Amino acid sequence: MSMEILEKYYEIKPESSIQDGNITRYMKNDSIYTIVPVTHVEQETLIELYEISEHMAKYQDKKVSRFVAQAEGKFLITHEEQDYVLLKNTKRKSGSQKNVGRMLAKFHERGKEIQIQISSINRIGQWKEYWITRLEQLERAWHAAVQEKPEEEFEKLFIESFPYYLGLCENAIQYVTDTEMDIVPQYSDRGTICHERFHDNLWKESLEIRNPFDWVFDHCGRDIAEWVRGCYFRQPRSFQPEMIHFLQGYQSIITITEFSWRLIYARLLFPLHYFSCIEEYYSAETQSKQKHLEEKMRRYIRDSGEYELFLKHFYKIAGADTKRIPIIDWI
Repeated sequence: MSMEILEKYYEIKPESSIQDGNITRYMKNDSIYTIVPVTHVEQETLIELYEISEHMAKYQDKKVSRFVAQAEGKFLITHEEQDYVLLKNTKRKSGSQKNVGRMLAKFHERGKEIQIQISSINRIGQWKEYWITRLEQLERAWHAAVQEKPEEEFEKLFIESFPYYLGLCENAIQYVTDTEMDIVPQYSDRGTICHERFHDNLWKESLEIRNPFDWVFDHCGRDIAEWVRGCYFRQPRSFQPEMIHFLQGYQSIITITEFSWRLIYARLLFPLHYFSCIEEYYSAETQSKQKHLEEKMRRYIRDSGEYELFLKHFYKIAGADTKRIPIIDWI
């Protein structure tokens, strides 16, 4: 069907295709084309993603995907009652591996220059409300599970562990509240283009594609914290050198302010990894996937003490100036 869309609406006949994870990409000459289903994406969101992708391209980000108009000049096409857009990248030679922190800082610098008003994908100042909503949803699921007395091992783990992670959530929410009350953000703390969830592999793919559908508008601390979280859980006993290298690379371009450090820490306090594991379990389509997530949950619970130590020493390891930064006593 994707080939049909390319030929019918865009008059493009691909020379070949490749599988990039779950995504099929199509090649013609030096161009890479990706068809994105957008039936359930709001029009305002599509407009904003188009605007910011054009902005990033204008600011010389050669890896960003750009929207392609069909012959009639429209960017959105409808095929068999489903909506799609087409993204285009230029094929690039894989360069030497660069410091991800430094690349991310340059990405954030470009994103901070955007002039248009962002609303649909804006997440600035919304962490607390989002976390509270997510926590309340999970708490309702926990109460239901307690009443049902399940036999599945995963749900038993969920029932036993939730009160502990509830405490972490409450601390994260309070930490953001205190940060917003204590500190006036600097100009460098203004919003930028971030990722829904930034991780190490996102920019390590051989094609080096930066997809606008991965993006939100937020404080840079979002991306930094999620990269650090991923780094820690990839190698919890040897994460320090890589994390330090990343943060030093980032700060060679942008200084991390006190406000930023505190938002990064608040985000690390919030156990997003725990929430994601539970949500993935209940949406998993195979038993093998559920079993994998059950083992992941066991590791999170087993190693929660080590994660507390990581949080306790994070500022010191990261090289942050902690003179005015509050430390959580119970960790």
